[in-house]
Amino acid sequence: MKNRRALLMMALAIVFGLAAVALASRWLLRQTPGSSNKIVVAAQDVNLGQRLTPEMLKQIDWPAESLPRGALRDHGKLVGRVLKTSVLRDEPLSEAKLAPAGTLGGLSALIAEGKRAITVRVNDVVGVAGFALPGNFVDIIVNTQSNDKAISKIVLERILVLAVAQEVGRDETKPRVVNAVTLEVTPAQAENLDLARSVGTLSLVLRNQVDPRPGTTEGATKGTLLGAHEPPPVAPPASGTPAAEPPAPPKPRVLAAAPRARSCVGVIAGVQRTQECL
Repeated sequence: MKNRRALLMMALAIVFGLAAVALASRWLLRQTPGSSNKIVVAAQDVNLGQRLTPEMLKQIDWPAESLPRGALRDHGKLVGRVLKTSVLRDEPLSEAKLAPAGTLGGLSALIAEGKRAITVRVNDVVGVAGFALPGNFVDIIVNTQSNDKAISKIVLERILVLAVAQEVGRDETKPRVVNAVTLEVTPAQAENLDLARSVGTLSLVLRNQVDPRPGTTEGATKGTLLGAHEPPPVAPPASGTPAAEPPAPPKPRVLAAAPRARSCVGVIAGVQRTQECL
């Protein structure tokens, strides 16, 4: 009897133990994140313009509830594609960060559709002491002569810097003084920039990344700089019309000499008296 009771207690203990394990397992499964998906991330830091190789890519598990928008899953299709923006290690890759399929590596992969790349020569002053880095926006000032007057004028605004020297990588912690900067412009802007550097000297003006407001100015001259009032310009004569002759200078006025005072002397000859004036 006692053995039967002991066996019953042991059986009940085993049943309760198994039930506790099942409930605990079910609770733990509810606490774990949902199903995971494998996405492609960068296996190392990769600069823009580089062509992706298998060594630069890897797949990691990512929670399905927080998948990045546009995340890619097949790393085999990414080999040979070109990045148009820099990525850091373990950063998910997406189609928005890649140049169109078939694009060759290098600077041409970074140029937006309908734009062009043009290089201008700079120095440590013109290049904003090396702080004009790839990805920054700049305004361009030309200093030249207009109507025999020196003038400085902003000719292009919010121009994207594609590269400095031969580098398209961006390191905001290390400014570099270079002798050339490559800019992204429209065809019309490329013509204006080419003309501007042939008629005067250029300067780059670094601007705020998120400020789209135009800097509308009339340009600076010596007169506006020093606050002097310049005479109004003389309009040129119309075509085919002879230029008007300048007015003749006024003739000097000739003053008539004042009459000289005369002196008179009385003369007595006998009984006659006369008066002679000199």
